[in-house]
Amino acid sequence: MSCNLNDIIKSSNKILLLSHMNPDGDTLGSMCALYSMIYNRFKKKADMCVVSNVPYNYKFIPNIDLAQRYFDKSLVYDLVITLDVAAIDRVMDSKILFDKAKCTVNIDHHKTNPGFGDYQIINPHASSCGEVLFDIFKQEGWEIDKDSAVALYTAIMTDTGNFRFENTSSKTLRAAADLVDFGANPNYIYKMCYETKTKNFVMFQNYCVNKAIFSEDNKVVYTTVYKKDLEKFSAGDDYTDGIAETLRAIDSTEVSFVAKEVDTKLTKISMRSKGLDVAEICSKFGGGGHTFAAGCTIKASVKDSIDKLLREIKL
Repeated sequence: MSCNLNDIIKSSNKILLLSHMNPDGDTLGSMCALYSMIYNRFKKKADMCVVSNVPYNYKFIPNIDLAQRYFDKSLVYDLVITLDVAAIDRVMDSKILFDKAKCTVNIDHHKTNPGFGDYQIINPHASSCGEVLFDIFKQEGWEIDKDSAVALYTAIMTDTGNFRFENTSSKTLRAAADLVDFGANPNYIYKMCYETKTKNFVMFQNYCVNKAIFSEDNKVVYTTVYKKDLEKFSAGDDYTDGIAETLRAIDSTEVSFVAKEVDTKLTKISMRSKGLDVAEICSKFGGGGHTFAAGCTIKASVKDSIDKLLREIKL
């Protein structure tokens, strides 16, 4: 259904912005950029809900300190907007607020997004939700303030792996250049996202990479993360971010993945590839994402989940 976001925001008073679980730079940057835009253009304050802890390296994003983990589930919002949420179950128990809202808008860029909500603004050709938002702001003629520029640049930069992933287009780079003109500082944002890590984070990632397992003539590589590993390093959920990319960088690797234990019969999978459509593989387990970067949750132990995945990987 076509969506005039300007009119929808204008006619709404109580507004909630939702990020996805285990938030990354795209969902957080997009949420904070839209928050700034709603505040500066419409003179309204939106609530922001993060359903998992904000990773340490994203705490510099303007207004992220206003986001909250929990909201009264009895609240009824005029408008709820999801940002970078590929499937509605990724907002976890905040789905209650989404379902009760008078109006819902789904802004995303995942090709596997089923199109939930009253209105959808989904562009699977965009590098990121941040780029989708940038296009909306430009099309609507909304002036992009410095806070929005910093947040959008963060969203786009992180989802393109600092503009090196295959989803980086000339259009993406032109958007980034415009955001620099609007006040985003590439050097500062890069350092905050990629060079602001705790000692525990680095040691934990090294530990996981060092115990990687290779199969299929070194074309498939994966590592496991058990609860005891997280406890050993006092690791947060975000500590596994980037491990699959590190393993994919090995010259012989075609497919990499991380299998993280949620409990004894539930495993979270993060997959990356150089050519294989891992979104298709993950969709078989109820997940999805992008062609070369996707994830899912498998209702099985870590060992059984790995066995199921390996059977689906056809090289």
